[in-house]
Amino acid sequence: MSILTRLIGWAFKLPPAETYDIAVERDLKMPMPDGVVLLADHYTPRGGGQRPTILLRSPYGRTGLFGLLFARPFAERGFQVLIQSCRGTFGSGGEFNPFRNEREDGLATLAWLKQQAWFSGEMGAVGPSYLGFVQWAVAAEAGPALKAMVPQITASEVRSLIYAVESFDLDTLLNWVYIVSHQEDSPLAAFVSQARADDILRNPLKHLPLRETDALAVGKSVSFFQDWLKHNEPGDAWWKPVDFSQTVAKVTAPVHLIGGWYDIFLPYQMTDYTRLRQAGCQPYLTIGPWAHTSPAMFPALVRETILWLRAHLLGDRSGLRESPVRVFVMGANEWRDFPEWPPAGSSARGWHLQAGHGLSIQPPSESQPDRYRYDPADPTPAVGGTSLSRNSGPKDNRALEARPDVLLYSSAPLESDIEIIGPVSAELYVQSSLNDTDFFVRLCDVDPSGKSVNVCDGLVRLAPGRPAPNRDGCRQVRIKLWPTAHRFKRGHRLRVQVSSGAHPRFVRNPGSGEPLATATKLVAADQAVYHDPAHPSAIILPVMG
Repeated sequence: MSILTRLIGWAFKLPPAETYDIAVERDLKMPMPDGVVLLADHYTPRGGGQRPTILLRSPYGRTGLFGLLFARPFAERGFQVLIQSCRGTFGSGGEFNPFRNEREDGLATLAWLKQQAWFSGEMGAVGPSYLGFVQWAVAAEAGPALKAMVPQITASEVRSLIYAVESFDLDTLLNWVYIVSHQEDSPLAAFVSQARADDILRNPLKHLPLRETDALAVGKSVSFFQDWLKHNEPGDAWWKPVDFSQTVAKVTAPVHLIGGWYDIFLPYQMTDYTRLRQAGCQPYLTIGPWAHTSPAMFPALVRETILWLRAHLLGDRSGLRESPVRVFVMGANEWRDFPEWPPAGSSARGWHLQAGHGLSIQPPSESQPDRYRYDPADPTPAVGGTSLSRNSGPKDNRALEARPDVLLYSSAPLESDIEIIGPVSAELYVQSSLNDTDFFVRLCDVDPSGKSVNVCDGLVRLAPGRPAPNRDGCRQVRIKLWPTAHRFKRGHRLRVQVSSGAHPRFVRNPGSGEPLATATKLVAADQAVYHDPAHPSAIILPVMG
């Protein structure tokens, strides 16, 4: 194993290891207050005395990728590592009910840890995605022993992901149900099932009603998926026990947030950053050009995490950068450091939709609206963007842009580079033949060959009275796109797509107003997008300089 971890250390550019002689004690039993027993593995450098402990609580197992990337490299660099299987997974007792037991089980695990003779009294918490959520579940109550945490590609609450802008992230959620249902198969069977995921999920992702899609995907109804569908109304108290967003400001441990421009959690992770800043904290923030499952992300995750933990648990600040914020500027393909997010020096600038499908900083002139028909029986597909599937990240959008249900607004070729770094939004003036409908906006970078690549996007779901129409019948809608950092090079064009969906990333709006879980009736919508002096539809970009 040391040969493999030596290679990881070299490839990931990690700090030098202190030792490769690591003792591993497996299947430690931790009793929870309700009698359920959770299992954990303990990694420690031999003969090194008491060391700070790094805690990982995972529903994805204790060996394999997580043991290889997050246990041994950390233990080799001066830490004890305790990696625990969450309730109902990989030998731990009880039933896996995602997110709902993590506060109680996490606090009980911390209490158990503090009673161990080998515990030094200092600890850190790390991990991506679900392993990041469980950190937020206990961070405000962990006490002074928690000296550092690194929540990666994650957020302190999950409803915003599941019900992105009151739509439903079907692609991510059904993929996750499928992953979890097969992860404890034999290694070969699990590999085969993941290799076949796109084919197996193709028909379930198209199926209505939604309440039957889990059974089609994995052969049985999944109780937590059904719960998510049932509790779809904003403000439903069912979500309160798994929402730790209001406790973020109470966290005193130094926090380093790591995310990706195409990550499913990014906007909500940025909200956690803002909460920490407003509470007077100085979190670190690192955002790379990654989607949620990008393999290229892992070297940075492991390296930045080790440097953060060494700084706050071992007193070695030699590898800690000075600037709290580091982001990768796509297009320029370079990292950039800032004192805070969003960075100073950017100004919000509207690029207006124009007659003739143009895009310009000039206000629009008198013009007729552009129209298209959205048919949920043939929903506008998701191409790239944020997802757990392979259809994530930056993609060539030309086939999508050839569809008649996608409007395009393109600038002239740029005379000089334009760099945008910060939050992105759009303000549209629209009409629809239906009360229930969606509008999707995407920003693309079009190179001189005509290739159009998605930079960021967002969706808004309209309902009766939300928002209320103006006097002329138009509805003014504001859409938050994913934040970004991107350079549009000289000779390239900015392009804005407007459509009414990105299925199955945002589940199609059936247009009928039926309940989410049981809707089967599909009603086509006739859509209009206005761009005139009284209705200045625009995308608002954070332009640097």
